[in-house]
Amino acid sequence: MKLHFILLLTLFLTNSAQATVFLEDKTWTELRDEVKSGTTAIIIPIGGTEQNGPAMALGKHNFRVKFLAEKIAIKLGNAMVAPVIAYVPEGTINPPLAHMKFPGTITVPDKVFIDMLDSAARSLKHAGFKTIVLIGDHGSYQGDLTIVADRLNAEWKGNASVFADRDYYNISQHQYLAALKANGAKETEIGTHAALADTSLMLAVDPSKVRSDKIAGGPKLGLADGVYGGDPKNASAKFGQLGIDLIVDGTVEAIKNFTATH
Repeated sequence: MKLHFILLLTLFLTNSAQATVFLEDKTWTELRDEVKSGTTAIIIPIGGTEQNGPAMALGKHNFRVKFLAEKIAIKLGNAMVAPVIAYVPEGTINPPLAHMKFPGTITVPDKVFIDMLDSAARSLKHAGFKTIVLIGDHGSYQGDLTIVADRLNAEWKGNASVFADRDYYNISQHQYLAALKANGAKETEIGTHAALADTSLMLAVDPSKVRSDKIAGGPKLGLADGVYGGDPKNASAKFGQLGIDLIVDGTVEAIKNFTATH
């Protein structure tokens, strides 16, 4: 009986490891076989490590982009997800600008970031992937994604393709905000950083990364706290789910449209 249970548990764990869409969970032989079987697209999720006010963890972008990339890959059906890139351009250190004024924000120069993406894409092409998708959860480096995609697509001439899917980020800045307003959120609380929109997404992804006690009590959080243009007090997972659905569906559609023409 005990041996039977152990065999079943081993089989379950083996199947779970093989079923995951995350590249880093695979063995090299599992990866090779899946690529040969038609899993030829891979998403490079790009986050960022930065201040998100006193109520959200520094890794917000990393947690969020990994969560969303998994949902996108599963919905596509023929895609994997590469490890999250957590080190991104955040401004200068000396003098400290923007989020660099707050402890915990990590920045790298644009050239370093571009070269890192370039090398990651080349590595994945070498592994057999034909479509490499760049999705970025942060606004500071969106143009860099296009630079990398244009460079590699010109060089590879159709042997493999890189898609800088900037729709992923744009949806969070436009359609998601419109959906929030349509569902009762006020313009004055939605905000641009660490306010209602941002915090709601994190609550829907992983509420353990939000310090609700910092939001509920005390004075309204503002610029000095790292909260820009709004108020997170009325943030909710229900609001955040609106963004998740829009981002996942819109990104899947954009990737399918890209692969259909490349």
